[in-house]
Amino acid sequence: MASQPRLNRRQALLSSLAAAALSTAGAPVFAQAPGRVLRVGHQKGWLSILKGRGTLEKRLAPLGVKVTWTEFNAGPVQLEALNVGSIDFGDVGEAPPIFAQAAGAPLVYAGATVPRPALEAVIVPRDSAIRSVADLKGKRVAYNKGSNVQYFLVKLLEKNGLKYGDVQSVFLAPADARAAFEKGAVDAWIIWDPFLAAAQKTLDARLLADATGVVNNRAYYFTSRDFATRNADVLRIAIEEVNAIDTWASKNQAAAAAELSAVLGLDKGITGLYVGRAKFGTAPVTREILAEQQAIADTFFDLKLIPRKLNLLHAAPVDLL
Repeated sequence: MASQPRLNRRQALLSSLAAAALSTAGAPVFAQAPGRVLRVGHQKGWLSILKGRGTLEKRLAPLGVKVTWTEFNAGPVQLEALNVGSIDFGDVGEAPPIFAQAAGAPLVYAGATVPRPALEAVIVPRDSAIRSVADLKGKRVAYNKGSNVQYFLVKLLEKNGLKYGDVQSVFLAPADARAAFEKGAVDAWIIWDPFLAAAQKTLDARLLADATGVVNNRAYYFTSRDFATRNADVLRIAIEEVNAIDTWASKNQAAAAAELSAVLGLDKGITGLYVGRAKFGTAPVTREILAEQQAIADTFFDLKLIPRKLNLLHAAPVDLL
């Protein structure tokens, strides 16, 4: 469907899992093991471009590692696949790993993007009387429950002297939220790219505030402890190749927007807006990055979205422990 992105970040509380750690940088290179396989789970996006390049396969071939690819429509589904042992590596937003770890998932963080706060925002209809964040008080605000934008909303309201309960939260998945926004059933919508760019381009939505100066909005790459323990060399190369795509996109934004347009099935005007405000770069996870995830986990616990407090070090690379 060309008018809106075919992506979804629905919140899912996973079950029957356990947490641990992984090494992504500075780890010893393991001896080559014949028949190793890196099973990549991915959503339509940057990993799709990496798949098309074939560079990951070329880097891993000397190690005797085969790469397989499975496409998913959402981060939580990828984490479920990790749980049942169907994939070894995948991409996800900030929130799904929190829910997975809360349910005991065996995931560890393999890498993280640079902050990308401009890729999520509060939008309102072009002619809306809402002109500032303070004007959201008492208004109907649509967003995906348990997602990164819920955390963004909490922090945005705090920064502007409001409380979370000062707005009427309307929990809707992106496609339903778009429909409600278009019909005027909600006053504002908090959403991420490329849904955000699509709304601006096709619904003439007005950007009220993005996450700049509020939250970082990173994306993450994950794996399992078992795979990480046996394949630290493979994971290190995977993150390097993801970063190579980032580096290319940052220097070739028009070409990146065109390629992403084909992958997502969106007009190039939409992907061009998305890519133009994106920041690029992927690297191993640090304590500082885990502290950001810890803040999200603590907020979700306070909102009773997860059943217990988390220690994000349980999902840390082993060199941080």
